[in-house]
Amino acid sequence: MGVVDAGHRAWRVSEPQPVSDRPLRLVTEARPRPRAGELLVRVLACGVCRTDLHVAEGDLPVHRPGVVPGHEVVGEVVAVGEPETTPGGSSTVGVGVGVGDRVGIAWLRGTCGRCRLCRRGAENLCPESVYTGWDADGGYAEFATVPADYALPLPDGYSDVELAPLLCAGIIGYRALLRAELPSGGRLGVYGFGGSAHLAAQVALAQGAEVHVMTRNPRARELALELGAASAADPTEPPPEPLDSAILFAPAGELVPLALAALDRGGTLAVAGIHLTDIPVLNYQEHLFQERQIRSVTANTRDDAREFLRFAGEHRLRVATTRYPLDRADQALIDLATGAVRGAAVLVP
Repeated sequence: MGVVDAGHRAWRVSEPQPVSDRPLRLVTEARPRPRAGELLVRVLACGVCRTDLHVAEGDLPVHRPGVVPGHEVVGEVVAVGEPETTPGGSSTVGVGVGVGDRVGIAWLRGTCGRCRLCRRGAENLCPESVYTGWDADGGYAEFATVPADYALPLPDGYSDVELAPLLCAGIIGYRALLRAELPSGGRLGVYGFGGSAHLAAQVALAQGAEVHVMTRNPRARELALELGAASAADPTEPPPEPLDSAILFAPAGELVPLALAALDRGGTLAVAGIHLTDIPVLNYQEHLFQERQIRSVTANTRDDAREFLRFAGEHRLRVATTRYPLDRADQALIDLATGAVRGAAVLVP
């Protein structure tokens, strides 16, 4: 089974509050033990997601008091719960997963598998779904567990640090792109340009889209142009051409009317965040008429995750990251909140 005793360091949310008041506390505690059907992984890298910020600051209700945030985890399997023994004597859980393998831990951690939503392939909407770093401890730590059925295979050709943002920023951006229903060769507007947006934009570009980025951050606009965006401007400025689709990554409800107004007839706006400030009153004629529509994005399915990771293996994505040692996880969240991170922040041991 591997060694599961001894201790490890982990960051816990002591009490949700603004990150400037440092709600995270670094503790040393017993190393987690994998239950039946779970893997114990040594964390090699963990991305810092805006959802972690919402958990730490209380924008999302507390599901697990004192939770360890983090759901973009790249890890090495070091132990398995109640393993089966293969004829060769190696310990495995699931199909092709064993001690020494590198796996990904993402946001979706469990679903019932029985409800009508799960049965129709919409497990992301399962009423009993649970999430890493919210319902169960995540990757702001030296070790973490994951149900083997929810561990993800990782593509070759990327470092641990590059892989980490793919496990939420990349996956949810891919899901948002699907929800935006971008037509082939269409024009996509991207509002906000952080860890998720810069990956989704590259997927759209690889698929032949024309991408226009709207963000207040001058450094993010520079990155967008470097990656191949046709334009990059402030969100208050309309794109140079009407958009077929748009994705709102910034958790700013005041941008919804601007994005809807920028859509061409029949266009779709997908809202990618798990949290959004209030949306101002919409004008039907200006924002929704001519069959414009707005769609929310809720988590992702495992199929979404596997499809995106296969795509990343076939199309080398440029993953912009800023590294932080695990000891500075609280500072990484502060920098994320203040817009000081270029690309995606990633914690490393």
